[in-house]
Amino acid sequence: MTQRLLPVSIFAALMAVIPLIPGMPPFWIVLLNNIGLAALVAMGLVLLTGVGGLTSFGQAAFCGFGAYTTAVLSTAYGVSPWLTLPLSLLVSGGAAVLLGLVTVRLSGHYLPLGTIAWGIGLFYLFSKLEFLGRNDGITGIPPLSIGTLKMLDAGTIYYAIWIAVLICALLSMNLLDSRTGRAIRALRRGHIAAEAFGVQTPRAKLLVFIYAAVLAGLSGWLYAHFQRAANPTPFGAHAGIEYLFIAVVGGAGYVWGAVLGAGIVVILKEILQSYLPLLFRGEGQLETIVFGILLVLLLQLAPTGVWPWLMGRLPF
Repeated sequence: MTQRLLPVSIFAALMAVIPLIPGMPPFWIVLLNNIGLAALVAMGLVLLTGVGGLTSFGQAAFCGFGAYTTAVLSTAYGVSPWLTLPLSLLVSGGAAVLLGLVTVRLSGHYLPLGTIAWGIGLFYLFSKLEFLGRNDGITGIPPLSIGTLKMLDAGTIYYAIWIAVLICALLSMNLLDSRTGRAIRALRRGHIAAEAFGVQTPRAKLLVFIYAAVLAGLSGWLYAHFQRAANPTPFGAHAGIEYLFIAVVGGAGYVWGAVLGAGIVVILKEILQSYLPLLFRGEGQLETIVFGILLVLLLQLAPTGVWPWLMGRLPF
């Protein structure tokens, strides 16, 4: 326990002082917030895909459930944002139960195809429902607040996002060390081998599917109160594929790989979007092409992910 808590405490202290550094550009804080939001979704994919062996391209849709639940309740009904948190997680988890009862029974290439199908379907559903604002979405979402402190800017909600990341990372590591976690690990070797050791594979698959969806719902809830708006764009299939990229780049079987992968992908995208148009005079979507090439090269260098590659080269 001490070996686990010491590096986590050091990381937490480091993240806590970053916004307090004199002259820290506000844009960097926004970037760190985006990294934290992506890391939450990627953590769920670490357990679902990296550990459990269940590939999902639809996690962005669960972010949408979390974001739209708090958006509707806090704007149309005046519910406190903190009271919408359990409801957002409940809606995301409930949607995962309904989708998981059908999806997790699939195997082979049918499973990822199934997640793509309902991910696209839910994206279009978000854009067509009147009470969700159709393509325009919902604006005027109230900020998170503690007493008189309102988290109106990136520097204040930063702490809420990264506290959530740290708590979820510890919960995920404890889950993997539990009896349920060992059952989830057994799924990767096939349902026959898992059942031979007494694992109820449908139950284990559904549990990890729900857990990943709840983490995505938490990310969506935070996103809605960070941006103060919610529309379908961030919850489509493209975002779902990107979240899976983050988990794989960081290290699909490592919880902290999700945080590292989120940092690599978010920062790399931002650099390419900022500088490539200047170099090539804005011609075409070159940043998307270069982004894909760099990710492939990165995975060639570290096929199991950057986190295990990095840990294997540290002197301690």
